[in-house]
Amino acid sequence: MDSDDTITAEVCREDDIGDGELLEVKVAGYPVLLVRNRKEFSALGSKCPHYGAPLSKGVLRGERLRCPWHGACFNIRTGDIEEYPSLDCISCFKVTVEDGKVFVTAKKKDLENSLRVKDRSRRCLVNQNTVLLLGGGVAALVCAETLRQEGFTGRIIMATKEKHVPYDKSKLSKEMDLKAEDIYLRKPEFLDAQGIEFWTEKEAVSVDFQKQRVRFMDGSSQKYHQLLIATGSHSSFLKVPGADLQNVCILQTPEDSRKILELATGKNLVIVGASFIGMEVAAFLSDKAGTISVVEREEFPFQHALGPQVGGVAMKVAEAVLASGEKLPADVVVVGIGSTPNSAFLKGTSIARDDKGAILVDLHMQTNIPNVFAAGDVVSFPVALLNGDRSSIHHQQVAEAHGHFAALNMLKKEKELHTVPFFWTTLLGKSIRYAGCGKGYTDTVVKGSLEQQKFLIFYLRNGHVTAAASLNCDPMVSLIAEVLYLGKLISKEEAE
Repeated sequence: MDSDDTITAEVCREDDIGDGELLEVKVAGYPVLLVRNRKEFSALGSKCPHYGAPLSKGVLRGERLRCPWHGACFNIRTGDIEEYPSLDCISCFKVTVEDGKVFVTAKKKDLENSLRVKDRSRRCLVNQNTVLLLGGGVAALVCAETLRQEGFTGRIIMATKEKHVPYDKSKLSKEMDLKAEDIYLRKPEFLDAQGIEFWTEKEAVSVDFQKQRVRFMDGSSQKYHQLLIATGSHSSFLKVPGADLQNVCILQTPEDSRKILELATGKNLVIVGASFIGMEVAAFLSDKAGTISVVEREEFPFQHALGPQVGGVAMKVAEAVLASGEKLPADVVVVGIGSTPNSAFLKGTSIARDDKGAILVDLHMQTNIPNVFAAGDVVSFPVALLNGDRSSIHHQQVAEAHGHFAALNMLKKEKELHTVPFFWTTLLGKSIRYAGCGKGYTDTVVKGSLEQQKFLIFYLRNGHVTAAASLNCDPMVSLIAEVLYLGKLISKEEAE
């Protein structure tokens, strides 16, 4: 059978699937997701393009289907991506109903690869407008791709100090034995095909906002019509004697990840900071390093973000011991004590930043300077779940949403950021999922059992849920993310 061949298959009876239900069916042996919504059928690719989660276990609200693992959302009529972290859409197939039987029609090639890349415009040399994107992470990548998807035909340049095309940074601490190429989000050929210029090892050192020109470390400069600053953040450094010794490491790049794995194998490893990165490194190296000690000021891991209850569970899951001794044997030290925005090159300019160096943006991702936008870890932005108070949220999905809305507003679409933060941490194969923004929470409601490592916890502020975390309770966090996305309030009574 040729890959362009079209297949029609009977997949079920009409009454096999109720309204609002999801059912995985087979077409020529390939899994397809059948959805029934308001009595109409849709057929889609069955796996989330992000990490392959089964969408039949997802959350359906109206025409939006949310992935059970990491919160990506898809339109069930078109298969289009509506919320990140997935970069791609899912295939959509034709459904017909005859005599109470449901049939799906699809091309074999679409069944073989159920993800779909959204249609894009091409670069047109007549259009002299230049959009310059500083940074090589997901915020800049999604901005570039959204510009093309929305019809922008001008020049797009991504400039990064890194050696690589955009990659999945969340895997640096979760799967440390991967090569950089294994975690590329887009290959260089893909960017070329979209007419996106990608400059590696090109670090910005200054910006002249009046002349609309960026200068780089190598002495070159580039003029822009619109600028996105998405330079991310860097790991904070230890401020103690010996912090500059040879085997004191931070985890920033694929090279750092491989180096830590090589240095720590069979050796005494000390991790400073029970952060998400610190705990993930401890979990991954638990059967590889000789000994592992985690040093942390707080009583539990993740205490600031997830509170002592979830922190206590994480300690058990990772089998970590927070060290309090006077001296620890250390052949290798990994430092994970937070991060600092990469914005020092803007010092002395008129761009507004907070006291930590984060660039201040509004809900259009616009800075205080015309034609200059910012996105990702480098910004502080108004958070709806915090009643519009500003915060910096360092999650991949949030950075992608920032990049998307920055692109829309570069194109004068006047769209305000609308997203619910979603992240996950993985320890020894167990994933804690989190949605919302629990900053400043004053109360919690726990459902299930922390001891049995099967729970859902709600974080409340001013009597309403602003975030939730879970372990072994999919798709509850995705469901809560969707409720929060729709702007609905969840009271303590409802959470209980």
